Amino acid sequence: MAVTNGIPPLGFGTFGRTGSDGIDALLFALETGYRHLDTAQSYGTERECGEALRRSGLPRGEVFLTTKIAGDNCRRGRLIESLRRSNDTIGVDAVDLTLIHWPVSPAGKLPMDEYLPELAEARNQGLTRLIGVSNFTIAHLDEAAALLGPGQLATNQFERHPLLRNQALVDACAARGIAVTCYLPLARGRCAGIPVIEAVARAHEATPHQIALALSLNEGHIVIPTSGHRARIAENHAAAAITLTPADLAQLRTADRHARQINPSWSPAWD
Repeated sequence: MAVTNGIPPLGFGTFGRTGSDGIDALLFALETGYRHLDTAQSYGTERECGEALRRSGLPRGEVFLTTKIAGDNCRRGRLIESLRRSNDTIGVDAVDLTLIHWPVSPAGKLPMDEYLPELAEARNQGLTRLIGVSNFTIAHLDEAAALLGPGQLATNQFERHPLLRNQALVDACAARGIAVTCYLPLARGRCAGIPVIEAVARAHEATPHQIALALSLNEGHIVIPTSGHRARIAENHAAAAITLTPADLAQLRTADRHARQINPSWSPAWD
């Protein structure tokens, strides 16, 4: 059984949503009904998230905020102060969720005991309500559990979409009570034109993009699509209302191409 650990299943990704255009997109997303904003220190969108939240007039408690710790800030003694700066940049006392962005930094692998205890301490200090990780493999999850104890990580955020199901890692997270957050859930638009996705979309009078999101949502996972276009922001939000049948799910699972798109030079050895 999939879990979300209190994280809103439909989030709005903020990569690329910078400047005044970014604030406009974020504000429209909140007006459309998104209640989860996913940012990161390396995105340069923490300020925009805070400004959109303030302009929206929504109470702080109604919007779930996620940020991620950049590689250099994972070095010993840097994490907590960097999170304080992130909170100040957003304009909040605490975020709802803080993730380690990558288990390795561009400069090379960092031992987990340099940063995971500090992440837990940041939670203890009230700088973040939940903690988690991003781009962690099964081996990394096991190492994290050995350091922190089981049940400490709320989520693992990694690339997942109909063309890359990443099922071994999904199953490993489920077995450990860790929610799956799917980034790049639309595969950068590449789900359009895939016959099985198009067929299910026609049956539901939906778009292929909506079906791509609905697949992960119906499987009980969290998705964080993004766009700078109002029509697409609204289209993605509407995907949450789509209920797929068991037959739909079985068909869509055949679309897996193991087609990974995010694979920088510092990537771990993927499962």
